[in-house]
Amino acid sequence: MGNEADQRPRGFIPIGAFFLFGATMAAYAAATLLKPGTELDELWVLNKTGHAQLASLGKGAGLGFSVLSALLCAASVGWCRRRYWGWVLGTTIIAINAAGDLVNLALGEHLKGAVGVAIASLLLIYLTRSAVRNYFRRG
Repeated sequence: MGNEADQRPRGFIPIGAFFLFGATMAAYAAATLLKPGTELDELWVLNKTGHAQLASLGKGAGLGFSVLSALLCAASVGWCRRRYWGWVLGTTIIAINAAGDLVNLALGEHLKGAVGVAIASLLLIYLTRSAVRNYFRRG
């Protein structure tokens, strides 16, 4: 029997997959915002308002999503390899997302903001548990 730091926490694999999924979606958004008018744009039918708002920001939005995709991909790799920096990066990304959801809430997007804050808060509670944090190798 190993110690607590050797036992994979429940939820470890889904969180790594969550970061990878986020990286994929951010890459998709970046691709469609940097090169609009392709067949890939058709998936934006699921969020026409979001697409219109992001497209109005120009190529800068696409570049931002490119950076986000790279950061999420790095977080996924670091997470899956049990690197402490992967835990720090993933936790930081979720915390920044929670702050953005709080801003949405303050700006009057009550449902979107509240749901986002609730999900991000639950993720942060999970990520900062000692059993999860201690599973990652430092150095």
